[in-house]
Amino acid sequence: MSSPAAPAEEEGRAPTKYVLITGGVVSGLGKGVTASSIGVVLKACGLRVTCIKIDPYLNTDAGTMSPFEHGEVFVLDDGGEVDLDLGNYERFIDVTLTRDNNITTGKIYQSVIEKERRGDYLGKTVQVVPHVTDEIKQWIQSVSSVPVDGQTRPADVCVIELGGTVGDIESMPFIEALRQLSFSLGKENFCLIHVSLVPVLGVVGEQKTKPTQHSVRELRALGLTPDLLACRSAQPLIGSVKEKLSQFCHVPVENILDIHDVPNLWHVPLILRNQKAHEAIIKQLNLARSAGPPELRDWTDMAESYDNLKNSVKVALVGKYTNLTDSYLSVVKALLHASVACSLKPSIQWIAASDLEDATAKTAPDAHAEAWETLKGSSCILIPGGFGDRGISGMILAAKYARENKVPYLGICLGMQISVIEMSRHVLGLVDADSEEFNKDTPNHVVMYMPEVSKTHMGNTMRLGCRRTFFSKPDCLTSKLYGSPPHVDERHRHRYEVNPSFVPMLESAGLHFVGCDESRKRMEIVELQDHPFYVGVQFHPEFKSRPRRPSPPFTDRDLPLGEKHFTR
Repeated sequence: MSSPAAPAEEEGRAPTKYVLITGGVVSGLGKGVTASSIGVVLKACGLRVTCIKIDPYLNTDAGTMSPFEHGEVFVLDDGGEVDLDLGNYERFIDVTLTRDNNITTGKIYQSVIEKERRGDYLGKTVQVVPHVTDEIKQWIQSVSSVPVDGQTRPADVCVIELGGTVGDIESMPFIEALRQLSFSLGKENFCLIHVSLVPVLGVVGEQKTKPTQHSVRELRALGLTPDLLACRSAQPLIGSVKEKLSQFCHVPVENILDIHDVPNLWHVPLILRNQKAHEAIIKQLNLARSAGPPELRDWTDMAESYDNLKNSVKVALVGKYTNLTDSYLSVVKALLHASVACSLKPSIQWIAASDLEDATAKTAPDAHAEAWETLKGSSCILIPGGFGDRGISGMILAAKYARENKVPYLGICLGMQISVIEMSRHVLGLVDADSEEFNKDTPNHVVMYMPEVSKTHMGNTMRLGCRRTFFSKPDCLTSKLYGSPPHVDERHRHRYEVNPSFVPMLESAGLHFVGCDESRKRMEIVELQDHPFYVGVQFHPEFKSRPRRPSPPFTDRDLPLGEKHFTR
């Protein structure tokens, strides 16, 4: 792997400006949402925006990381398996990013070592400074020159989010590279926004500034001085707290942004706009001639409409990683987009698939009863993607319940394969039907390992990225949801597929395969005959869902997941 090549520089083009987002005190403060929201506001000012996420871990990408370890793996059009924050960027700013927009320590060191092996360094001793830091700077400047909004010109502003917190040893090469970059670019081309926690302590709720003071001091010791502070707090900051932060952090009071808790995340860009964050950034970057006042009327309507929703729809999400909702972040966002479009507030009922399994086995009786009560009280059922055999029996039972009781059902990736296994066992009578992922010995592999996929290496070996699905039955429900096109392009991430040998038997039983790839042998979409809404898709439609363009499989024209056919 080598660093991306930059497009040829346009003569006379103004240089790309950079907004760096760093974090202090603790992780999980919402740097990704802050970076995305800054992108929204700057784009609303008429500027063209791109984003970069820096993850200081040694993994080459997020593809081999457990959802428990890192949350959702977000998949891009080019097949990049990246940090979930890139999903936030795409959804908020409405751009299409590439794998190069996610920089990891693994990618940087791999590129440096490849250059060393080729002899590019001409016999020099390869060191963190300057060789690793130079590689980081080159990568950032190359990626920031690549358009991500469908136009040909590079972006005006590149928002860079540095993962982790200030002082992390893993981040030090990136901090040094960014310090060098800020110096070489000059103040009018580089703006640093530091996100920090202002905790509230004591009965009277005193807002404490000391954690932010210490993190800013650490940042300045490393050669970076914040131009703005984005202070996370439960309640709006009081004036004396801002003045104290200004005094000890050397940041003007008007540049201290108060990002307090809000009813929904769509309010964060509005908070930034109301505090004139865009004016401070535009002034720092000398972009007054290129930017106008932010136009956020549509965004405001969207945020306020969600707050005012009265009716809710209960969606049972049956999964493996329900203890960590970030594992299904894009699914949750897609449900939100679809529900708001239908004037409904989503009420996600989290069900651990293993709790639906036989109560006499591993599941505690109380958890088992509660899981089934929740499932039966929901208006629709969704089974998302996942890997491994834990909870599979529970998912099969949930799919069976949806099929037999005419409950709207959406299966994504693994969820589609579950519907195939369930039909094979309970309708075709193939009691040992299974996926090759879970049982290698059964003769009835209705779901099989894809022949071209490596069985020895895990990283970047799946069927990944945007692939085309052709509708074999144009009058099917899914085709209508998409507006009846001949084909759709959606993102994939899977190693297993429906065994084509079993397709005729399943279709004769009423499970119709209405979408396939260009070979017409790889099954992509299934629908159940004589059911109000029972759809399975091998791809991940949630990755391309946007606030104002909800993913079609999540919305049956009027209500999410076909709920209009089945009201509780």
